Amino acid sequence: MTYHTSRRRILGFTSCLALMGSLMVAGNSHASTTSPGSAFKEDSASQKARPAPLPSSLHFWDALALEPQDAWSRLSEAFQWQADADHPRVQHWIEHYRQSPHNIAQITERARPWLAWITERVEERGLPGEIALIPFIESSFDPTARSHMGATGLWQFMPGTGNALGLHRGGGYDGRLDVARSTHAALDYIEMQAEQWYEGDIELSLAAYNAGAGNVNRARSAALARGQAGSYWDLDLPGETMAYVPKLIAISTIIADPERYGVALPEIEAEPAVAEVPVTRSLMLNEAAQLAGVSRTELEELNPGLLGNHADPRRVTRLLVPAESATRMVARLRSDTPDRATSLDHDEVYVVRRGDSLSAIASRHSVTLAELARWNGIERPDALQPGQQLTLSGS
Repeated sequence: MTYHTSRRRILGFTSCLALMGSLMVAGNSHASTTSPGSAFKEDSASQKARPAPLPSSLHFWDALALEPQDAWSRLSEAFQWQADADHPRVQHWIEHYRQSPHNIAQITERARPWLAWITERVEERGLPGEIALIPFIESSFDPTARSHMGATGLWQFMPGTGNALGLHRGGGYDGRLDVARSTHAALDYIEMQAEQWYEGDIELSLAAYNAGAGNVNRARSAALARGQAGSYWDLDLPGETMAYVPKLIAISTIIADPERYGVALPEIEAEPAVAEVPVTRSLMLNEAAQLAGVSRTELEELNPGLLGNHADPRRVTRLLVPAESATRMVARLRSDTPDRATSLDHDEVYVVRRGDSLSAIASRHSVTLAELARWNGIERPDALQPGQQLTLSGS
């Protein structure tokens, strides 16, 4: 299944309009072949057979009994690869997952804060809904997951790839752990590779996401040399990459019909539970939580990329907050005066001076070196820079 670019979607929409116009013309032509007046007059028998019209106040949509939508049904409507569910490689993973339905329940429960928000981002781009389940495969929807190879976050970015996509690290922040920023970066990356290398084919881009574009391009050239079409299913790649798309389709097939596979999915609302708020100035986490009207613990859980006590707008461009808190926080940020903003928590911030060491700062403020490093996400204590701001409290 090939994902169509914006250009192709526009052309497809234009073709669709043309087709609709042709159908309308055909309908008018058909009507003109009927006998004169037949469109306006009916015999008495047909008039008696016509059912009574609906009351004028009752519209067509009002007459439908619509069931409320949840996050899973919304996601299922966006699936585009279900035609491949019968493929032997997909069936293998369906059988694998159905052996441990409790694992699926645990992982999908972990997806609760993020699922609807990620689904909405995928929908906005017109991507297959299956893409929203990549964190199921990559990290079991654990935003703090770290692999033994060094990949981190929901989307499991390696440091080099993260840097290339603007997921910077340092100063108490790791963009790979930032759910909002890493999600945007992952979708950008998938689309970019599809456009650059694979004529918009998202399945091939996912193979490159897992194994690297170089490996996929070589495997594709080999498939073409064998006389094959060069689709994802034709490629000879490492086992993990060969299983990547089948896993996505398998888990999406189970989610689309959980009762069939004996899986109990958690109830998750269709509307996103979180929203992004721009970070327009420096914020201590206690203040940010107060502005959002949530606990600091909840704010930290929604923003695992914040490793310290401070959101620096030079690194942290947006925070995720509960959806119902977003408008309130934006309004409060706009109403805050600079003097009030900079005065908050000033006793808990230390500005590094030339010649300072982390151990000396820790001793001077009666905290341990390990605590100070953890609060500020510092991996190399010898890499302090003059002017760097350090939080002096983990509260």
